[in-house]
Amino acid sequence: MSVKLARSAGLISVATMASRVLGVAREMVLAAFFGASGGIEMDAFNVAFRIPNLLRDLFAEGAMTAAFVPTFTRTLTTEGREAAWRLGNLVINALLVITGFIVLIGIVFAAPITHAFAPWFADTPGKLELTTELTRIMLPFLATVAVAVAMMGMLNSLRRFFIPAFSPAMFNVATILCAFTLVPVMPRVGLRPIVAIALGTILGGIGQIALQWPVLRGEGFRYQPIIDFKDPKLLEVLRLMGPGTLGLAAVQINVFVNTYLATSQQQGSVSWLNYAFRLMYLPIGLFGVSVATASTPAVSRLVASREFDRVRATIAHAIGLMMLLNVPATFGLIVLAEPIVRVIFEHGSFTATDTANTASALRFYAAGLLGYSVVRIVSPTFYALGQSRTPVMVSMASVLVNVMLNLALVRVLGYRGLALGTSITALLNASAQLWLLRRRLSGIDGRTIAASFVRVLLASLVMAVMAWGADRMLLQWLPGDTLPMQALRLALVIALSVGALAAAAAALGIPELAEAIAMVRRRFRRQSGE
Repeated sequence: MSVKLARSAGLISVATMASRVLGVAREMVLAAFFGASGGIEMDAFNVAFRIPNLLRDLFAEGAMTAAFVPTFTRTLTTEGREAAWRLGNLVINALLVITGFIVLIGIVFAAPITHAFAPWFADTPGKLELTTELTRIMLPFLATVAVAVAMMGMLNSLRRFFIPAFSPAMFNVATILCAFTLVPVMPRVGLRPIVAIALGTILGGIGQIALQWPVLRGEGFRYQPIIDFKDPKLLEVLRLMGPGTLGLAAVQINVFVNTYLATSQQQGSVSWLNYAFRLMYLPIGLFGVSVATASTPAVSRLVASREFDRVRATIAHAIGLMMLLNVPATFGLIVLAEPIVRVIFEHGSFTATDTANTASALRFYAAGLLGYSVVRIVSPTFYALGQSRTPVMVSMASVLVNVMLNLALVRVLGYRGLALGTSITALLNASAQLWLLRRRLSGIDGRTIAASFVRVLLASLVMAVMAWGADRMLLQWLPGDTLPMQALRLALVIALSVGALAAAAAALGIPELAEAIAMVRRRFRRQSGE
């Protein structure tokens, strides 16, 4: 099981890496076109997009993953594909009805909603009105992503991981294309350039469906316009989605709290936090989400067959694999925050001040990276076990903690305190859920996880020292402020740091490293025909 999990996570990581790299490219394009603190458009867009994105993360993405995948996997395992396809159609059509209603309500009441999200925007002429306009345009994104996530859940249950993991890239591709093709056109038709990016959001949601549909059809799925809100399996999914909406929502609600409080700070604060969060989310998407996506169907199958020893082993292995990847990423983002932000974003309208402020937020966000990723693995396990109330209660408590922390820290550190408060909350949320899961399963191989963490932490400290020293050394050996020179220095620093990490991990005998190297060797041999 551990080898299959690592293989699946590796495949997902490849697809997710491509998607996340395109996501960074998207942010680079937006930074170049619109900057961060120089105008009202990016702040307005980030708040406007936060509304449908928050609903997506609460309702479609997080809750769907936790509620639908275990139910669909169990139906597929015990009743066969025809019953699973019927459940898939029922869920898709129910989502279209529910999200369609939410979108309609949101469009009608967009003005008071955006005012509630960003009341201080009213102090800048035109800023709140622009935010409302962009919100109305982007709200249908919720419906498209709800369907795309349902398709993703079905494909993951069928052990088809690559295309679902790559499908979010369509959102980034559509945004980039609209930036270059429609931004110059918008003023000619009496619209602000940022409207082109809002249109790209909708096209990106449609693209996620279009990419997955042929693969799902190839597996035998045929869409049917059926709906039955009395169906017991659909009711089970919807019942789990209710608490699931809160159970997996802590991070996103906390981000919303950050956005709300950031609107009261200096102009650009919303954008600085958004750019920093996107960079921090890159390793979560590459490593945390990849491991969680691979482990959730596996855990669901093991729970269905009552193999709890293997459930514990699978969770412990998933957490160990995730720590090997995300703990070093945490140190890397903290040490190299400024050069990373400078190389990626400091072009066009994005200034050196924007770089310094975004890097500050990134360091504080990175501190919670491990917490975000642990929740991705642990929380769906409770739903597979039929105990959806546990993550709900923990998440509700963590939201309250986050609000109190952020209200206190924003007065001391400004917008940076919002990032720090969110990270502390994520770590507390993860710790509480991990402790409760340990009680539910009568253990989760805690000693193995703790030993892995200590070894990974030591290896990461070696890597961080190398990154810090190499960055300063290369500034003297390879001076210059041109983009190619900055990118070369950063690439060399990262290469040296990864080498130091690998050497330290090998010396410390981290088992996940040996497994990853063995996987690469096996693939290389197969490709070489050996």
